[in-house]
Formats: sequence, structure tokens, C-alpha cells
Amino acid sequence: MKTTVRTLCLFTIAATLSLLGPQPAESVTESDLSLEILVNGRPLHEIAARNTTYVEAVRHAEYALRLTNRTGRRMAVALAVDGLNTIDAKTGSAQKASKWVLDPWQTVTVEGWQIGPDTARRFFFTSEAKSYGAWLGKTSNLGVIEAVAFREYVPPPPPRRPYLEEGKDGSARMRSGESSAPQSAGKAAPAPAESPDDDLAATGIGRKIDNRVTRVEMQLESSPAAHLRLRYEYRQQLVHLGVLPSAEEEQALARRERALSFDDFDFAPDPWGGRR
Repeated sequence: MKTTVRTLCLFTIAATLSLLGPQPAESVTESDLSLEILVNGRPLHEIAARNTTYVEAVRHAEYALRLTNRTGRRMAVALAVDGLNTIDAKTGSAQKASKWVLDPWQTVTVEGWQIGPDTARRFFFTSEAKSYGAWLGKTSNLGVIEAVAFREYVPPPPPRRPYLEEGKDGSARMRSGESSAPQSAGKAAPAPAESPDDDLAATGIGRKIDNRVTRVEMQLESSPAAHLRLRYEYRQQLVHLGVLPSAEEEQALARRERALSFDDFDFAPDPWGGRR
């Protein structure tokens, strides 16, 4: 019988190498990595407010996290839900955390906490009291999802060694910038294209699913290439925070959206003439 692997993801337990020191400056933007919360395969709408990005949690719904590497470099992503690493449920710095590895341009969907080499347990929205964090006794970071990406360290090419070249007069002089090894006759490989209980939302640990992973080791740059943070709350809390309008405000705004300036021709009514 053929065995189907639901998702093949790689993660690294190697800490980011601080011994590498500062890396050469590059153009790094948050667009190097994207993070989406999926419910029924569709991303939840993101709302920018209060210097934060919010999404409205769907009560009791299972959800997944979709990571996309938008660069031509391999990267490792520390991914935490409610402050708990999605691989080992530990807390700590992003540099030392176990990470998901994404190949260039790759998209990976993480559906739950990895509880073994072949299995995970689904994320789902629940209350604080029923959350995985509450079960572990770690409730200081409920309601937040964070992804911190580190690029794979690529060592600089070794300097070319000068070699002796015989001149016309028989003397030898130094010539730099060329290799003393014979050149290959084949073509160089092309570079990869860049192409409600308490009414507060938290995440529970749900049903078991197949999710086979492989452990790899990587050397990573010391500084993160991207740091993304999403806050999730149920609608009532988003209204209290002023992120979403209340039901009354929505009705009033809908009425104003239907407002018209002209309908029929007539004269303005005179409050003192008794005509309306």
C-alpha cells in the first residue's frame, strides 16, 4: 500500500551562530517572508490598527499558518503561537529556537504543534482557560503569533591567490585576480531565479494529524531577515479595542453608504410657512 505523507517539512535545532559576527549589509524587508492564518484554506482578513496587525478569530475553528519564503535564499523560521514554539512548545529567544526550514520561494503550511517526527496536533481557536498554554502553565503571551526568519549563512568566496607568470624577458612577475587551476570547459550552473468561557481568544491543541518532518542542521546569519507578528481576538474584543466598529456603528455607516443627494425635483420646505 502506498504511504502518503501529508506535509514534509524540515526544521533545524542548530542555534543561530553568533560566532559569525555581523553580516554584510543587505536590503532586507519584511516582504522576504509572509505569514497568513488560514481557516478552511482561506486567509483571515488582516486589520492594521494601534501599530499592530489584527485578525478576527473564528470561535472553535481549526486554523493553519502559511509561511512563504519570497527570496532565492534558504531560510529558517522560528514560529510561535501564544509564545510557544510550534515545534517543541518551548519559550525563549528566536535565535536559539528550533525552526522550520523553507527552500527558496517555498511555501509551507504548519497546521499544529509537532508532537513527534510523524505527527502534529491541530491549532484551533478556543478560550484562555482551555488553551494549550493554560495546560502548560504558560499564559503570558496568549493571543499572539510570531514568525522570525533567519537566512542561511553563505560564506564569502575565498580570495583568489596570485600566481607567477613568465614575462617575455624570462623574468617572473606576480599576476593577481586569476586562478592557477585550469578552467572548466563546461558551462557554469545558472543561478537560481529570484523570482465563551472568558471571551478571550487563545489556541488549543487539537486532533492528531500526520505530519512527517526531518531534522537538519544549518548555519544561520546572526541577524533576522524578517520579524512578523499577528494578534488575534474574537470580534467583541476587537470592538472594545476600537479595531472593528460596533453593530450600531456598522448599521449607521451602512445607512450613510446608501445616502443620495438627488431624488426628485422640489423646492426647499419653509419651517415658518407650515409646509414640509
